[in-house]
Amino acid sequence: MKLLLPTSTAGSLPKPSWLAEPEKIWSPWALEGEQLIEAKQDALRVSLQEQVQAGIDIVSDGEQTRQHFVTTFIEHLDGVDFEKRETVKIRNRYDASVPSVVGAVSRPKSVFVEDAKFLRQQTNQPIKWALPGPMTMIDTLYDGHYRSREKLAWEFAKILNQEAKELEAAGVDIIQFDEPAFNVFFDEVNDWGIATLERALEGLKCETAVHICYGYGIKANTDWKKTLGSEWRQYEKAFPKLQQSKVDIISLECQNSRVPMDLIELIRGKKVMVGAIDVATNTIETPEEVANTLRKALQFVDADKLYPATNCGMAPLSRQVARGKLNALSAGAQIVRQELTA
Repeated sequence: MKLLLPTSTAGSLPKPSWLAEPEKIWSPWALEGEQLIEAKQDALRVSLQEQVQAGIDIVSDGEQTRQHFVTTFIEHLDGVDFEKRETVKIRNRYDASVPSVVGAVSRPKSVFVEDAKFLRQQTNQPIKWALPGPMTMIDTLYDGHYRSREKLAWEFAKILNQEAKELEAAGVDIIQFDEPAFNVFFDEVNDWGIATLERALEGLKCETAVHICYGYGIKANTDWKKTLGSEWRQYEKAFPKLQQSKVDIISLECQNSRVPMDLIELIRGKKVMVGAIDVATNTIETPEEVANTLRKALQFVDADKLYPATNCGMAPLSRQVARGKLNALSAGAQIVRQELTA
């Protein structure tokens, strides 16, 4: 029998201090060369074990093998100069020094496939792998070559599709594209953002997901959220077109957010990864709080299409807090599972 309410994480989990400085995004590696490769694999094993012990059903690498969910992928591409930096505004929220696109972008070789093979060897559970989406990739660069956000997004979509097909061949069960930019650039999302996402997942036979959140629990994001008013209706802009798209699973933020739960009705028929864990606080949810979020979501999504998850990645949290939150997610899902099967 297929498991009801399979649990998953949206993305990153905290890195151990021997790999990188903890509770920090873009934290530099503490090692290099062969030692770094070995340390990443050890961290992946530990992250996997913590997910398994917490009862997470669809496991991931916890993003232990990458510094950042976007730039680590871009680092492996030709056409981007990390020495030639410019300051841009990321998602209209905060200034950052970013690398420049200086020529035609291409992927000389696979980026995460060896890491995915390693994860596949460690477990028989379903595995999920996250890639940055095309629109979120272009939002972390200065484009001095194409000088067109849309053109660059289409180029990245082709590159992501190459990577995704190799990840599928390596045994990945769900490939997730992270698109927090979908909550910001509404006209572009509908004009070409969803189309480029579909290009990235073209031809895949495994399940596909798009993760759209309000960002890590960092100050720039929490400050932005304070400006969004009493209701966060950003999903309303992209959901109607996503409901018609080829993507299988839509991942969204629900716990402690001001997203009206009834917006899920706009993606009726899709599988929905419901964020039932708040990543912007160190307070660990109770299983009952998680269960309550899932019960509300079940008014708008069929039980066989609901995937309990976290709001976003947990890299900036301590390992102890993240562990507690994973346990709460599993326990809350189990409460609702028992209610549904009673």
